[in-house]
Amino acid sequence: MVRASLILGIDPGYGRCGFGLIRANGSDMEARDYGVSTTEAGVELGVRLSEVARDIEELIEAHKPDLVAIEKLFFTTNAKTAMGVAEARGAILLVCARAGVRVVEVTPGQVKSAVTGNGRADKRAVGEMVVRLTGLKHSPKLDDASDALAIAIAAVGLREIR
Repeated sequence: MVRASLILGIDPGYGRCGFGLIRANGSDMEARDYGVSTTEAGVELGVRLSEVARDIEELIEAHKPDLVAIEKLFFTTNAKTAMGVAEARGAILLVCARAGVRVVEVTPGQVKSAVTGNGRADKRAVGEMVVRLTGLKHSPKLDDASDALAIAIAAVGLREIR
């Protein structure tokens, strides 16, 4: 029998970084914590990355997840934004490595497929399924938090935890 696991999903970013913690016991899932780490625009990128890293460190320390699931970077037309998100991912991966937490990376398509059964689902469909699968009364206000919960759910579907 698979023991219950805590999975921290992360939707990486340096302006807004979504996080969602679920407790998974087989196919039963419960949202435990979720939200968004924000940094102030106009502040030096290194400072913003440090703030994101600190917030993720605090989440890992507080919840002690068995696994962290983080979204892989996907193609974007804005190279500056893509670089910043890639750098945020690097900072988050470093924090996880230092904490000794196992990490799985998932693509946006894997997340959509795991949550809705459709790799081309829209945000609304993903958000609705996150609510249904985790027992929330309503979807988080910010998409980043809902996306992070979906990323955590996708990790369960990958059967990476045992």
